[in-house]
Amino acid sequence: MILPILYIMDTAERGRGVFTTESIPEGTTIEIAPVIVLDEVDRSVVDTTLLHDYIFEWGEDERKAAVALGYVSIYNHSVEANCRYDMDYEQRTIQIQTKRAIAADEELCINYNGDGITDKPVWFEAK
Repeated sequence: MILPILYIMDTAERGRGVFTTESIPEGTTIEIAPVIVLDEVDRSVVDTTLLHDYIFEWGEDERKAAVALGYVSIYNHSVEANCRYDMDYEQRTIQIQTKRAIAADEELCINYNGDGITDKPVWFEAK
């Protein structure tokens, strides 16, 4: 499920991103996406490719990875993200929900480290 008001557009500095054509209230689920779960062996292969930048660590021990379908892998990172993501390991889905009200044409961002973690650099910031 992806709200029909979401769209993908190029950004000036971060490649493509997810935006909205309409305002969205706080606490709105804007996407529920199925994932393809990669075991440790498949993850080690994907980690050597460009897809590494688009997968999510998966499972309680984070040894697996997930390829999210829908728009989930296109949301850009911000430590002050306006959206959050939640993983459902049993249903094999990732859900995106707004953390605050979103204005029309605003970019929707998630914190790649997880909600509330602001002091850990992500892989592309550590380079």
